[in-house]
Amino acid sequence: MNPGTDRLLLSLLFALTASNQHLPLVAWSAEPTGEPVSRQVLEQMIEQYIRSHPEVIEQSLQSLENKRAAEEQQRQRAALAVHQQELLNDPDSPVSGNPAGDVTVVEFFDYRCGYCKRAAPALTQLQQSDARVRVVYKDFPILGETSELAAKAALASNLQGKHRAFHEALLATKDDLTKEQLFHIAQDTGLDVTRLDRDLSRPEWQSTIERNRILAKTLGISGTPAFIVGNDLVPGAVDLKTLQELVAHTRVK
Repeated sequence: MNPGTDRLLLSLLFALTASNQHLPLVAWSAEPTGEPVSRQVLEQMIEQYIRSHPEVIEQSLQSLENKRAAEEQQRQRAALAVHQQELLNDPDSPVSGNPAGDVTVVEFFDYRCGYCKRAAPALTQLQQSDARVRVVYKDFPILGETSELAAKAALASNLQGKHRAFHEALLATKDDLTKEQLFHIAQDTGLDVTRLDRDLSRPEWQSTIERNRILAKTLGISGTPAFIVGNDLVPGAVDLKTLQELVAHTRVK
């Protein structure tokens, strides 16, 4: 087969797949005679080609996957640009680090998420090592009612100015986050537990969580953790080096 035939057969192969094989029984000829070939002959030619060149299927699928990934990344970056205000300046999202920092790291997380717990030390270390970093916490409880209760407790702790200590303690614990355990951790981090219990029922926490859920969906975030630094959205647990590289990349833009 010559290169022209190769290209034609591949085009026909994908056309058959894309159209669910609802093609006419007669197609253009793959030979220079210009005579049409039957669908049966065409399918035999395609089958023979695939058997002779199995690597082409893998390459084509990889190319398609790369294309879709690039399109999704482009869509996410456009969404990030549109929703900068919600990401960076929502007054109901707790903030730590340098409030006037030149680079903001936004994290969507769940207190019961094992990957969030794994990534937590890296974010703590980043704030300790880089005095110009600002962090915004987006509570995104996706693992049930216990996660939602922990999120509300953390948001309520912000009223006492101890959110970061409580946040880090919640992610550090291996215990189930029952209400009793939440109050135990709160007491250990210096919170007024009586006030926390009272503030826990405030309706605005549910509103904040729902806004975060809508924002996450808009950005294509379906799991935790997810980090946003500048125009980059990185899903999954990351280490300190990765966070530092994302911050450095954002600073030079």
